[in-house]
Amino acid sequence: MEKWNLIIDVAECTNCNNCFLACKDEYVGNDFPGYSAPQPLHGHKWFYIESREHGQYPMVDVAYRPTTCNQCDDAPCVRKSTDGSVFQRPDGIVMIDPDKARGNPDIVNSCPYGAIWWNEEEQVAQKWNFDAHLLDRGEPRLRCEQVCPTGVFRSLKVEDDQMKQIVADEELQVLNPEFKANPRVYYKNLDNFTKCFIGGTLVVIKNGITDAAAGVEIELTQGGATLQTGESNEYGDFKFSGLNSNSGNFTLQFHSSEHGNFEITTELIQSTYLGTLTLPNPSN
Repeated sequence: MEKWNLIIDVAECTNCNNCFLACKDEYVGNDFPGYSAPQPLHGHKWFYIESREHGQYPMVDVAYRPTTCNQCDDAPCVRKSTDGSVFQRPDGIVMIDPDKARGNPDIVNSCPYGAIWWNEEEQVAQKWNFDAHLLDRGEPRLRCEQVCPTGVFRSLKVEDDQMKQIVADEELQVLNPEFKANPRVYYKNLDNFTKCFIGGTLVVIKNGITDAAAGVEIELTQGGATLQTGESNEYGDFKFSGLNSNSGNFTLQFHSSEHGNFEITTELIQSTYLGTLTLPNPSN
C-alpha cells in the first residue's frame, strides 16, 4: 500500500525556522485526542535545524539540516513498546498514543535520534507525528511544507518500490543508516552538511600586478587515482566538495598552457582553504 515519506533538501534550507514555528503553532496548547497531547511552549523541539560552518575565511560554507522524527520502518521506539503505546500505522506514520504512553518516560530514551521529548506537565512522551491529524482530515500538505519559503520539504504518499526508485534517482540519503532503523525521512544534498571540501585561489603576477588565474584545469587525486576535475573560475577560485573528513592526503595537479604544470599535496582533516597560490610567471 502507499505510505508517507518526507524529503528534506539541505541545499534549500536558510535557517528561517518557519518549520519550527509552524510546529509550535500547530501543537502548543492544542489537544488532538488520539493523536497528541498539547506540546509545551518551551523545551520541545519537534523540528530542529542544525547548522554547520566549515572552511576558513574567505572560503566558508554554511549548511542547515532540519531534523525531526524519522518515521522509521524498523523504529526502535516501536520495537521497545510492549503495550502498544508506540506503534506504526499502515501508512508508515509512527505514533505515540497520548493515553497509553502517559507516565512512561522510558519511551524518550528508546529513540537513537533523540527525536522524542518528555512533557512534564502532561506526563507523556511526545514527538512530531507527521501531522497525522491533518492528513486524516484531508489536508494536502504538512505544516512544514505550507510555511517553508524555499521548498525544503516534500511529502509523498507512494508505494515502497516507487519510493526506492525516487531515492535512487535523486540520490537521497537517511540519517545514521548504521542504526538500521530504515527511516522514511530522506535527505537531498546531505553532503552539503556532512562532507568537506578542499579549495583555494589561483593568482598570477604580471609586471608586479597580482591578477586572478582563471580557467586553470585542476585534478584532485588520491593514491594515483583521479577523484574530481575542475577549473578555476573568473576570480581564480576552485573548490572540490563531497570529501570525507580525516580522509588522508590528496594531491592537486594544476595544468595551464600559459603557466605550465605543478602540483601540491595536502592532508584533509576538515574543510580546507589552501589560501592564495601563485602560479609560475607566464611565458613571454
